[in-house]
Amino acid sequence: MNIVIIEDEKITATDLAQTIESVVPESKIQAILGSVKAAISYFQTEAKPDLIFSDIQLGDGLSFDVFKTIKVDSPIIFCTAYDEYALEAFKTNSIDYILKPFTSEAVEEAILKYQQMKKTFSGNQQNYDEIIEAINNKRNPKTGSILVHYKDKILPVKLNDIALFYIDVEIVSMITLKGEKYTLTKTLDELGKIVGDNFFRANRQCIVNKKAIIDISQYFSGKLSVNVNIPFDEKILISKAKKPQFLEWLENE
Repeated sequence: MNIVIIEDEKITATDLAQTIESVVPESKIQAILGSVKAAISYFQTEAKPDLIFSDIQLGDGLSFDVFKTIKVDSPIIFCTAYDEYALEAFKTNSIDYILKPFTSEAVEEAILKYQQMKKTFSGNQQNYDEIIEAINNKRNPKTGSILVHYKDKILPVKLNDIALFYIDVEIVSMITLKGEKYTLTKTLDELGKIVGDNFFRANRQCIVNKKAIIDISQYFSGKLSVNVNIPFDEKILISKAKKPQFLEWLENE
């Protein structure tokens, strides 16, 4: 069984490949593709695999863009960290999925499902428009607020009014553009899924709003330092590896 993995995180891709090979020793990882662009280029010239494992959100777009651009007859198993709104869309379109962080049991179950369905697999191109619309609505909410606890009250704070989210001594907090500070119960990973494209996950400790950025400066080892328009004592650093993605985000509306 020839398998292609579409995943932009190298460690995750390697882990998935090793898991697949341990579950199905006779399988062959045909290719590991790290972007929408690379996947489109690959499928334009190479033989289609028996099965595809694909992440949803890649550095240069959604993997659905690949399958809308190139007709791929191979069944696809999505590896996703998205929540129910996406999973319901997958069910509607008869697409299997495994949740990140995945387990060997989940991978094995997905492959078993593929083996059971491959004799009847029609190879019809899926319609991804509904899924993309759902994801874009989630990533780019027209309106939205974060609920915060302040004394004996619960207050809604609009996303557009938030400068950044950060971790301080294992506590997740946020600061508004007016400099107001609140502690939160959500993790940064959870916040990253709901805040939309105006926010960028700078590093493990911080998510920053584009509206809060004054400028950026060069830092040691090829990193960038982000300067914000609110009082904030910690340096917001962008790694060398993440720099191209950050600059592209900063440039785009």
